[in-house]
Amino acid sequence: MPKRVFVSFDYDYDKPLKDFLIGQAKNPDAPFGIHDWSLKETSPDWKDKARARTRASDIAIVICGEHTKTAVGVAIDLRTAQAEGIDYFLLNGYSGKNGKKPKTAKATDKIYKCTRENLELLVGGNR
Repeated sequence: MPKRVFVSFDYDYDKPLKDFLIGQAKNPDAPFGIHDWSLKETSPDWKDKARARTRASDIAIVICGEHTKTAVGVAIDLRTAQAEGIDYFLLNGYSGKNGKKPKTAKATDKIYKCTRENLELLVGGNR
C-alpha cells in the first residue's frame, strides 16, 4: 500500500516542485501517494488545519528552496512532524541551487537531491 505523504513547501516560491511531486505520485508504479492539502488561504485556524494534515500522513517531505529558511508555515509543519514522530526528510529539487533548511530543522537533517530514484529510497525509509 502506498504511503500517505504530506508535502510542506513555501507556497510563494516552491509550488512548481510540489506540483512535480504530485505528478510523480500519479505514476502507476509510484511507491507513495501525495495528499495535496496545501492551504491556499490564511485563516485564523490555519496552524490547526496544517497540524491535522501533517498528523494524518505517514511521512512528510519538506521542500527546501532558497527562501525556506524564512518560511513560517514550513517551520511549523516540520515542528509538527517532529513532535508527532512523523518520519520526514528534506528535499532540494532545484538543480544548481542550494536549498535552505527550515528554522526548525535539526543540525543533523540532510537535504537530499530530488530524483525519482532518491524519492523511492527516501519514502521507503532509506536515509
